[in-house]
Amino acid sequence: MSPSRTWKAWSCTVRLTVEDPAALGAACGALKALMDRVDKAASRFRDDSELSMVNARAGFMVPVSRLLVDLVDVSLVAASISGGAVDPTVGAAVVAAGYDQDIETVRRRLPQAAGVSAPAVGWKHVQLNRRLGLVGVPKGAALDLGATAKAWTADRAALVLSRRHGCAVLVEIGGDLRAAGTAAEPWVIDVAEREGDPGVPVTLSHGGLTTSTRTARSWSTPTGHAHHVIDPRTGQPAEGPWRTASVWAPTAVRANTFSTAIVATGEAALGRLTLAGHPARLVADDGEITELAGWPAASRAA
Repeated sequence: MSPSRTWKAWSCTVRLTVEDPAALGAACGALKALMDRVDKAASRFRDDSELSMVNARAGFMVPVSRLLVDLVDVSLVAASISGGAVDPTVGAAVVAAGYDQDIETVRRRLPQAAGVSAPAVGWKHVQLNRRLGLVGVPKGAALDLGATAKAWTADRAALVLSRRHGCAVLVEIGGDLRAAGTAAEPWVIDVAEREGDPGVPVTLSHGGLTTSTRTARSWSTPTGHAHHVIDPRTGQPAEGPWRTASVWAPTAVRANTFSTAIVATGEAALGRLTLAGHPARLVADDGEITELAGWPAASRAA
């Protein structure tokens, strides 16, 4: 069994596994440092983050770091690939739904009525100047990079650490996993809707495997439960036919793009997933399972 270390960050479980035991300590330090830089750049929950500065100055182009430029760029590519189903301009809708602080804080407070929400302003209205390092959103809009920044971090960390230490690496941040390097044996992963739930085993030799669900980050409101996956067409928590989607793709960002799109917009995203040909496992509201495009079984590696 390869050495592994687990800790809590970003309100989820982080797990790093490496084939070389001697690399584990340094690799953990590097992953924590990368996550800290991403948090300072793109967290919605820090008043001092660059993302908060961009949102506070909606209507203006704001100078930002190269890291945030990259993270915004990734979010816009995800929006394009998903046909707008994964839209980074849902920030105001997420806040209106009640997810305005860390999820544990939201769950602990008394149920509050949802604010007034509306369809997303639209990712095509986000302005990004890579050369000058400037980002701008229209007035009334707010960016939320939660759907892609975590997956980007898993991708980046796995690739960098595998090259740096010359061994296979598996990075897991919440529901986003990325395998890099050539492992002696494929990694065996339990895919579950929520942490602690019974999972189904799959094997992963490379690429990204992500799970998006509306069953995990949820909270009480006076009218029932709300969750963090927003349908950008309505600005409301998604109500599509699938409560959970797990997807394999060459990268965690691409896998997350399709898993989030399926939960956010349901049938509207299914055609794009089918055309992409990525293996997927969808869980319907009634618990019915649909497996697509050769979903990897325990005996067949993705």
